[in-house]
Amino acid sequence: MYFALTDEQRALQATVREFLADRFPLSAVRALYDDEDGDGDPAELWKAIGAQGWLAVLVPEEHDGLGLGLLDAAVLARCWGEGVVPGPFLPTLVAAEAIRLGGTPEQKAEWLPKVAGGEVKLTLATEVRRASRTSFDDGKLTGTIQHVEYAHVADRLVVAADGGRLFLVDPKGPGVTVTPTETLDRTTRLCDVQLASAPGEPLADPALPEVLDRAAVLYANDLAGVARAAVNRTVDYDKTREQFGKPVGTFQVIKHTLADLHVATTMAEHAGWYAAHALDAGLPDARLAVSVAKSKASDVAREATAAMIQFHGGIGYTWEHDAHLFFKRAKREEYQYGDAATHRERIARLVVDGD
Repeated sequence: MYFALTDEQRALQATVREFLADRFPLSAVRALYDDEDGDGDPAELWKAIGAQGWLAVLVPEEHDGLGLGLLDAAVLARCWGEGVVPGPFLPTLVAAEAIRLGGTPEQKAEWLPKVAGGEVKLTLATEVRRASRTSFDDGKLTGTIQHVEYAHVADRLVVAADGGRLFLVDPKGPGVTVTPTETLDRTTRLCDVQLASAPGEPLADPALPEVLDRAAVLYANDLAGVARAAVNRTVDYDKTREQFGKPVGTFQVIKHTLADLHVATTMAEHAGWYAAHALDAGLPDARLAVSVAKSKASDVAREATAAMIQFHGGIGYTWEHDAHLFFKRAKREEYQYGDAATHRERIARLVVDGD
């Protein structure tokens, strides 16, 4: 599947790459990894991306946003993956989409301009396969939601309950306990959220399925960025690393594997862009495109980052090398919003059963 960006989107991609490489390079990512007492949310980075207007990408113009599409947000997500950039950028975009798609006019007017201006941080709290674990009764939410990104720094949680209804919850409000948990990938921070008769403000429309599709596309593009960075860095290294007097990149097993990974990564890149376009345009194959994109990206990011470690030789297995930053992010995001097996099952239902 081949899908090309516009000239404007390619220019945006180049600008974001350059900005992130300058303002938050891998050395800064590593410093965040090693900071045991930090919250994983670099304040200066958040301030900078807010000033650049990137948080406004999906916010409608009537709410002080740029009013662009999911494909433009996917371009940003791709750059975030390439740089394994930390912070609640993607969780905020996803939760803001829930408000945009399902919120009341009053909720949109209150929260979307703040998102666009970088004034608030949001996150989506949902057990995709077990949303019924959280219940809503008499204006109160009860339940436990695990592995919620950046709940400890969020100004609001968008909580899914009762099979898919969405609610705004103040994480610092009564009945809400947010507990940070250990995670393999420290380019993010995960929390368990316990709700004990916590007040919940319902959104107007049950937009969860569409929100989850849009989230899957954003994280598929992040994964494609991880895969591309892993492949490119490995190729560059194996052009100069020598064994038996020759660059190891000339060995057949390595160059053939890297060639296959390049092709698979390219397919995942274009599948991710097409899925974003399909949702933007409301195409009839949009749901199928989402699952194709997420399954391809999950597979290739896992394989490319594993090869990155192996083809860097002994140094690739050490804490001092950056390969593990990419590998751990790929392993976390592989399962986020559905792993490859989950999405292939969905592809089968859509194609065979027409579900």
